[in-house]
Amino acid sequence: MSFSRRAALLSAALLMVAQPVLAAPKAKTPAASFSPSPDNIRAHMAFLADDLLEGREAGTRGYDIAANYVASQYAQLGVKPGGGNGSYLQRVPLLAFKNASEGAFSVTGADGQAIALKFGEDYLPSAQAQATEVAVSAPLVFVGYGVVAPGMNRDDYAGLDVKGKIVVLLTGAPSSLQTEERAHYGNLTVKRAEAAKRGAVGVIVMGTTSSEKRRPFERGVAYYSEWRMTWRDAQDVGYVRGVSAPTLASISPKGAAKLFAGAPVALDAVLAAAETPEGAVKGFDLPFKAAVALKSEIEKRESSNVVGVIEGSDPALKAQTIILTAHLDHTGVNDHGKGPDKINNGALDNASGIATLLEVARGFRDAKTKPKRTILLVAVTAEEKGLVGSEYFANNPTVQKADIAANVNLDMPVLLYPFTDVIAFGADRSTLGPAVARAAGRAGIALSGDPMPEEGLFTRSDHYRFVEQGVPSVFLMTGFQNGGEKGFKDFLSTHYHKPSDDLNLPIDYVAAAKFAQVNYEIARELADAKDRPMWKAGDFFGGQFAPAGHPSTAK
Repeated sequence: MSFSRRAALLSAALLMVAQPVLAAPKAKTPAASFSPSPDNIRAHMAFLADDLLEGREAGTRGYDIAANYVASQYAQLGVKPGGGNGSYLQRVPLLAFKNASEGAFSVTGADGQAIALKFGEDYLPSAQAQATEVAVSAPLVFVGYGVVAPGMNRDDYAGLDVKGKIVVLLTGAPSSLQTEERAHYGNLTVKRAEAAKRGAVGVIVMGTTSSEKRRPFERGVAYYSEWRMTWRDAQDVGYVRGVSAPTLASISPKGAAKLFAGAPVALDAVLAAAETPEGAVKGFDLPFKAAVALKSEIEKRESSNVVGVIEGSDPALKAQTIILTAHLDHTGVNDHGKGPDKINNGALDNASGIATLLEVARGFRDAKTKPKRTILLVAVTAEEKGLVGSEYFANNPTVQKADIAANVNLDMPVLLYPFTDVIAFGADRSTLGPAVARAAGRAGIALSGDPMPEEGLFTRSDHYRFVEQGVPSVFLMTGFQNGGEKGFKDFLSTHYHKPSDDLNLPIDYVAAAKFAQVNYEIARELADAKDRPMWKAGDFFGGQFAPAGHPSTAK
């Protein structure tokens, strides 16, 4: 597209945003208190997903343009600055790191003969945030899934000594675990922290049979040298959990066969046991010592979260904050596209979520009654790099951490069909559940269970960083009813994280307005409720992250 044509579209988009509501969702229910505009959402998305922003990658000029756009929209809506120092922007100090070489990985058996593994065939190196050069040499221990779940009487490290050793573990977690708890225990950061706690000096990751079908090892070869990110703390050091047991590499089925040659249990038997619901895989020492050498490139970068405040009206409740989050970044420009287009515009992921955030803000501006609790709007950076912006904010909030009452996250609604249901991740774990059900009911939308538990979606979006700080949180996904399953899966397989996630998709802006309506109703419920949201007594995540005495712990 020529620049003049693009500029004309951007100007039109800005004019559309400034206009009154141009259209309303056809399915608006009489009880609904807000009528979002499909045209407003279209206008926001037209700007944010334009080629001019070059895919909004965190730490780039394109992202900064997007951040200033969101800040200007906050100002136009009368939303007050909440980023600190009178600004909408909260500075997020980033540390970017990537593989600077293919690395080296070899194993030595009892016979003293070293066997070199092949890059791209047997292994892929993992970039390091703490040092440009890392070399680890240690015995290998297989630890099954690497899951330690005391409440479920599971300890994959039982009977194993991993101190000073490199652990080899399977991706994911057993399918018998409750879907959201499975996502937590299957998270590599959680596993690495467990390995570090037990004295391991490194982690090597291998796929299961089912995970290999979903994401073949070969697919990762094209991405091994991409930039990854974390945030820098007050000492200017990159924040890494389980840093003493870094992830060193991932291995292919072919590489795993080399590590398991002569092992006490055959690899085929291990993989078969991993596929059972209980995933009863026993760990054991592998007959090799591994030597892994890695080189990484590390850079300091800057980005920002965009924070706006809608002050609460109730003197007793206004100190409590309901946070609405949506990630503003996407994956930028890269060479993964098969055609000439290399710009990953991120129309649905997540210009749609930011457009929803802004339209919900308009709903609060135009409401006849103001919310009792304060609403904080946070457009976060570097979600695509590992939920980094939300993690920074959750650890360094611009409001009192103890006053954060709940989080509602808006991420990648697949708006390609007239959805009739949503999946509300996390809602049933706290008193958010009934509020979400009432809000969805007012919008004429049903609630459904997680249709893809194997994807671990509960830990893969920004709300989870608030959960880790003990905050009851909910994340809505458009559901699988009314053609949704095909629409959702087609998007994931064809457009997700590809240049084709752009405005040429057949986006249903009436559905987009409906999604905004549901989220407005949820935020309104939480803002005006008599009681602060609480974790349910005995809930897993409440117990993990909100111990006794925490403001969100059920009494």
